[in-house]
Amino acid sequence: MRGAKRSAAVLGAVMLFMVSAACAEQKETLRATGRAFSAIAKEALPAVVFIDVETTVEVPRGYYRNPFEEFFGRGYRQEQYEPRKYHQQGQGSGFIISKDGYIMTNNHVVNEADRITVTLADGREFDAKLVGTDPKSEVALIKIEDSNELPVLKLGDSEALQVGEWVLAAGNPFGLSQSITAGIVSAVGRDETGIAEYGNFIQTDAAINPGNSGGPLLNIDGEVIGINTAIYTRSGGYMGIGFAIPINQAINIKDQLIKYGKVSRSVLGVYIQEVDEDLAESFGLKERGGILISSVNEDSAAEEAGIQQGDIVVEMNGVAFNKLSAFRNRVAATPPNTKIELKIFRNGEYKMISAITKEMESEGAAVVATASEVYEKLGITVDSLESEAARRMGYENEKGVLVTEVEQGSAAWRKGIRPGQVIGSVNREPVESENDFMEALAASDEEQVLLLVSDGRSSRFIIVKLD
Repeated sequence: MRGAKRSAAVLGAVMLFMVSAACAEQKETLRATGRAFSAIAKEALPAVVFIDVETTVEVPRGYYRNPFEEFFGRGYRQEQYEPRKYHQQGQGSGFIISKDGYIMTNNHVVNEADRITVTLADGREFDAKLVGTDPKSEVALIKIEDSNELPVLKLGDSEALQVGEWVLAAGNPFGLSQSITAGIVSAVGRDETGIAEYGNFIQTDAAINPGNSGGPLLNIDGEVIGINTAIYTRSGGYMGIGFAIPINQAINIKDQLIKYGKVSRSVLGVYIQEVDEDLAESFGLKERGGILISSVNEDSAAEEAGIQQGDIVVEMNGVAFNKLSAFRNRVAATPPNTKIELKIFRNGEYKMISAITKEMESEGAAVVATASEVYEKLGITVDSLESEAARRMGYENEKGVLVTEVEQGSAAWRKGIRPGQVIGSVNREPVESENDFMEALAASDEEQVLLLVSDGRSSRFIIVKLD
């Protein structure tokens, strides 16, 4: 009995020792993490700057009612007042990337500013010059002049970033200078945030608040892997979701701003849509994926390369794509007049096509047409484009048939097909008359039909289920 008690006591002591050792080990791990964060902050914060901007805002010319004229019976009259100007203050963050004074920040921090003042961690103030901004990516570059060597942050590689990695966000939230918060990478490749027209954002739960915009997002080695840009919030405050521009993307923008003072983007000149399971099956792909070319612009890079309507792009320069925005962003980020390699799927076979990108000339040069959902029934009536109705709508130079009626409640109606649209092909067979259309339908599979539908501005392929 005594032996059993003695064994239990020894076992208890051993377990207590093991728990204590485990706790000590965990505490040491936490201390080590804290020391790492402290070291990063000590090295990085001197290069993080506070940005104060002043912008002149003009209230346009307007009118007001003269109450005295009305009171004394002289009738109603509006008095005009002249435009008024007032100064608006703004704040944000940035970080020094070169010893000669280049500073990266966000476009919305410094865009249209009349005066930019930069305050360093040591208290020195400088008037900054705006080198250039790129509203489409939310990147901006400013510069200060100083005879002394400035503290500089090392730029990392955002392509190597992994979900779950520790990151630290530095900046000046709410005007509180030299602040740092810690978190992890929650996601990468967020390209549908609505923050900027072109973006592939890093998502993090490191706290990013007003004033942090333009500050650096750092990895565990103290390298900049992103520019803090925005938060997701329903209350106006931090809710655990922040977004940062990947530094690799920002470097490309920075280099162009320094060299040219502006940013040039590439375009292929195509309308595109995503490939869902039904489209993949219709085109003979074994599984969904890729980007479907729904139309090709004349004299475009795509036309010159031999890309055709109905091609499915599965890779660009060896990188696979399933999302419109990701493909569009990658093409746009490529310098104009660059040769790119596209792997496409056409008529049941894969082939490689080389294309030379062209410079985007206008806002409308990179139009994206998204795919509608699968149709279940047809329910439409068509007419020739030689009809009076088609001529009134300006379709003289189009090819196809005009949709004149759509049965309300049918699959076509529910999916958005409306009178006035044009069907250019049925199952990839061109149609130019009502007879062509009916013959193509008669030859269709009993379960579905593939239509190319245009509204006069863009085209898209649509699968219609006939069950």
